[in-house]
Amino acid sequence: MSLQGVLLDIDGTLLLSNDAHAHAWVDAYREFGYDVPFDKIQPLIGMGGDKLMKELTPDLNADDGVGKQISQRRQEIFLNDYLHDLKPAPGARELVQKFNDIGLKITIATSAKNEELEGLLKQAHIDDLVDRTTTSDDANESKPDPDIVDAALAKSKLGPESVLMLGDTPFDIESAGKAGVGVVTVRCGGHDADLNEALAVYDNPADVLAHFDQSPFGQRLAAGVSSWHEPKMNRCATAEN
Repeated sequence: MSLQGVLLDIDGTLLLSNDAHAHAWVDAYREFGYDVPFDKIQPLIGMGGDKLMKELTPDLNADDGVGKQISQRRQEIFLNDYLHDLKPAPGARELVQKFNDIGLKITIATSAKNEELEGLLKQAHIDDLVDRTTTSDDANESKPDPDIVDAALAKSKLGPESVLMLGDTPFDIESAGKAGVGVVTVRCGGHDADLNEALAVYDNPADVLAHFDQSPFGQRLAAGVSSWHEPKMNRCATAEN
């Protein structure tokens, strides 16, 4: 089977939002008397909020008590104070349009909550280009567990051998890998040092688009094969923003 679909992360991949998510966590924790610095939170952005909380504050649970209150407040702060100032990653809309133009099925696979999804898609300027979405609400376990990727595959009605995922964090790589899906990553989410297990690493979506024919996406389309064990590439050139 040739490449038939793509799974797309949003935060840090198509939308420059990772730092904003981290700041929202800092703000929410502070309101409840916890001093958790930005530089401890930022590297964990991309995993599910429940797992992030366990890493940072093992005494709290995102599903009940104070932990649940902090998690809910984090979402309110992000939506009210940060979301509307976020910018798309360079080339985000153009790359998604490319996927559409060549007939690939596009499915969003994000750790975000349903309540955040509409705003994220609008800020990334791709809300009119996608109609299949999966969020943490569609999964029992959040990234880096494979549940969200499995749910995205189910919605796309495609097998793991016929898709590739675009992400920006090691949690995307781990989650997709457990589901049997290969991952192309971008550095614009701030996780450059942790992306060595990706099939290829690019600066941002514009960089992927500029080198599309040589990318795993282009190679899979040209070869018409399902194997995702292509040699890893790590682009060093920086695309123009």
